[in-house]
Amino acid sequence: MLDKKILGDVLGLALCKGGDFADIFIERKRVTGIGCEGGKIERVHSGLDVGAGIRVISGDSTAYAYTNDLTPEGLSGAARIVSHAAPGGHKEYNFDLRDVKPVVEFEFREWPDNVETERKVELVKAADRAARAVDAGRIKQVMVGYADVIQNVVIANSAGDYVEDERVRTRLMVHAVASGGEVMQTGYEAVGSLSGFELLEKNPPEEIAAAAACRAVRMLDARPAPAGRMSVVMAGEAGGTMVHEACGHGLEADLMQKGLSVYAGKEGQQVASASVTVIDDATMPDRYGSYAFDDEGVPSRKVTLIEGGILKDSLYDRLSAMRAGRDSNGHGRRESYQDKPIPRMGNTYIAPGKDDPDKIIKQAGRGLLVKKMGGGQVNTTTGDFVFDVAEGYIIEDGEIGPLVRGATLTGNGPEVLGNIEMVGSDIGFTIGTCGKDGQGVPVSDAQPTIWINNIVVGGTSHGGSNGKIRRI
Repeated sequence: MLDKKILGDVLGLALCKGGDFADIFIERKRVTGIGCEGGKIERVHSGLDVGAGIRVISGDSTAYAYTNDLTPEGLSGAARIVSHAAPGGHKEYNFDLRDVKPVVEFEFREWPDNVETERKVELVKAADRAARAVDAGRIKQVMVGYADVIQNVVIANSAGDYVEDERVRTRLMVHAVASGGEVMQTGYEAVGSLSGFELLEKNPPEEIAAAAACRAVRMLDARPAPAGRMSVVMAGEAGGTMVHEACGHGLEADLMQKGLSVYAGKEGQQVASASVTVIDDATMPDRYGSYAFDDEGVPSRKVTLIEGGILKDSLYDRLSAMRAGRDSNGHGRRESYQDKPIPRMGNTYIAPGKDDPDKIIKQAGRGLLVKKMGGGQVNTTTGDFVFDVAEGYIIEDGEIGPLVRGATLTGNGPEVLGNIEMVGSDIGFTIGTCGKDGQGVPVSDAQPTIWINNIVVGGTSHGGSNGKIRRI
């Protein structure tokens, strides 16, 4: 986008009054989105956004400015603004920017911008038809959303690092609503990854849509969920909503340093069952939260956060790492050039164990089997959470029993992690857009089948409320 000499000059201007660190993030992002609702294509949109953000860190102060003007004059103007973060005497710098090599490289086989819009629209329509065909009488509403993003970034900083990166993400989501009498239920499925249009070859839209619609129809005949403390088995296919919300956010270094995490000050301590290991690995192929470099130009890597129940590490960006006197571990992420980077998750999961998932259900004896998680809320300071169960079954005498609806899980993150008795050898991923400080970034989370021996289940069979919880 711009040569290294210009970027070096802009960095020097940003630090002309002093400061500890400066960087430039230049972005060119092409987005396509298609939405279908009520059996009709409601929107087809595409757009291009180009801009740059410039930051100066001076002690605990950060100045950030962004611009759509990528000329040397435009970048210099933004650099002069952030230079005031460190008022002092005039300094001159000569930055020799060098290329940083990634630890992992990703392959994109079918670029979305090489696929005709008509083909994308037809796949969305096919998903809509497949969902409605599950039960034409009871499927009342279907919403299908497709999106692809091609993002080119250039990152340069005062440490002399220069990074060029190209990221391609593709996503499809289906939301189905079924109605029978006075009962109305929903089903949701989504797939997405750091990949091109080949994602939909591996995950046919018709299958994704049928799964969402089938769940909505099945839930119409579900019985009210029981309430009380009980054993809960969370199937691998339920995905890692629990670990993402109740654990992952609390292990982001900025929240730890501000005392806004229940895990603050506990490094080296037992914070989970000895059978639990939690990892964030943005190097994984075909995962929605993967990246070769974070948004500060740090190569991605596998980070073990909890090992054998012991808290080992946190997720750092450059600023939180500077405060801790260490290096970033590649988790500085931002939604766009308009946002400054902050510590964020990539692909967060509980590592698989050695237990047979079927044996876990038998061992649990009686309780609740969760096969699909919904939305939820968590307080990172205390670790307290409430999650919606989108699909759950009663476990009776070690066997899977009737389907139930209206269940919620209420508990405390560290307490629940400490109550995990068995960890399965399987693993299942889900995707999402994680929100923090007004920014959304793509993530994946996962877990194997796990048995939690004591957790509060809220239900409807004892007069509880079947209220909806905000999807996060």
